[in-house]
Amino acid sequence: LEHILLRPDTYVGSTEAQVQDLWVFDGVQSRMVHRKISFVPALYKIFDEILVNAADNLQRDPQGMDSIKVEIHQQQGLLSVWNNGRGLPVVLHKEQKVYVPELVFGHLLTSDNYDDTSCKVVGGRNGYGAKLANVFSTEFKVETCDGKNRFTQVFTKNMQVKGKPEIVATKEKSFTCITFKPDLAKFGMTRLDDDIVSLLTKRVYDVAGSTTDRCSVFLNGEKLDVRNFRDYCDLYLLTRQGVPQIYEKCSDRWEICVSLTESGFNQVSFVNSICTIRGGTHVTHVSDQIVEAILEKVKAQSKEKVKGGVDVRPHHVKNHLWVFIKCLVENPAFDSQTKETLMTKQSKFGSRCELSEKFLSEVATCGVVDLILMAAMAKSKVDLGKKLKANTGRVARLTGVPKLEDANDAGGKLSHECTLILTEGDSAKALAVAGLSVIGRDKWGVFPLRGKVRASGIKKRKGSSSVHVSPDSPAPN
Repeated sequence: LEHILLRPDTYVGSTEAQVQDLWVFDGVQSRMVHRKISFVPALYKIFDEILVNAADNLQRDPQGMDSIKVEIHQQQGLLSVWNNGRGLPVVLHKEQKVYVPELVFGHLLTSDNYDDTSCKVVGGRNGYGAKLANVFSTEFKVETCDGKNRFTQVFTKNMQVKGKPEIVATKEKSFTCITFKPDLAKFGMTRLDDDIVSLLTKRVYDVAGSTTDRCSVFLNGEKLDVRNFRDYCDLYLLTRQGVPQIYEKCSDRWEICVSLTESGFNQVSFVNSICTIRGGTHVTHVSDQIVEAILEKVKAQSKEKVKGGVDVRPHHVKNHLWVFIKCLVENPAFDSQTKETLMTKQSKFGSRCELSEKFLSEVATCGVVDLILMAAMAKSKVDLGKKLKANTGRVARLTGVPKLEDANDAGGKLSHECTLILTEGDSAKALAVAGLSVIGRDKWGVFPLRGKVRASGIKKRKGSSSVHVSPDSPAPN
């Protein structure tokens, strides 16, 4: 217990405030917004442990559980998470000689999720979980009912003081409720500020989005209007007019939504109701399939629009995608106790996300190909501009200019010895090129002008690759 309090980073993350750009829920706009906030990762994590515990119960008792109720009392600094469904058995543990609820919430390293031979799609894994919330709270109240007995116990002073359990016979339905006051002083705080409340609220909406169709989620007595995963995605996308949303429920374990972005690859993902802020192998598993399908379309269309096509790599495609993923993974492994990145190998997911041909086709034809091609061609122009300037100040070798037959030494240290032959039309160019086969290509280049040489000065017309030159015009600088 003392080690956890002295070295919290190992268990719950930093206890010092950090400033990050994160998604939070904006109550005024009733949607997700991406903004800079100041928050304490450890406080966020202990709330998350309790919330994910409630969501996990849906996997253990899918028939008996249908509600999660969360209370965030900002002024009192009080947090509460209630769920119905199968409660903990109110019985004495045979070996530990304490009641099971006390063992689960008040004794470190006790869990039924250790056995990796048993495939479970829950968020809790290592036996700490909710106890960490107890350790970092001044008061931690456990209430649970197994349908026969109601159990109540209060822990105080960072789990160091354990109140005597109260057990009452009852016929009420099973439930579990955890109410706690985080030890704000350990987080350098005096109250639950607006930033942390908006982040915790976002997590409640996350759980609503990841448990849809089977569970109703309430926040401060109000049912959240999130009926399915698509509704959840709308909290991010609904205000982005004209931006496509392509959705697919691949199986009971995988739901995907794809949209477009011009600000680099974005992902919002959940593994067993855990928000994987930094993504992981599940995001790679899905995005690689999408990128591969789009890349085929890009390469085909680029050859139609640009002779020889443009150089487009997988990361160019990925930079235009915004992927939403909700999945269940068996015995998930994360990068740390904070569970920001899924590390489980794809072969051990327990299932595969099989995106349909219809879905991939809709994604590939939603406008992403045009975005990628425009970005690729713009980059090509920038690269060409860079090539036009050598370190010495000389003009570098020109590339990408239609019909130009440049001298081999052009743009190099011998460029001052080179001559560019301007011809009147393609026919004259052919004659000049034939002559180069005799005198060589090192010092001589050819470029055809269109039609008659007119006295119009040096200029290049928009939409035309031809150059119009007046013989009386001064030489360009």
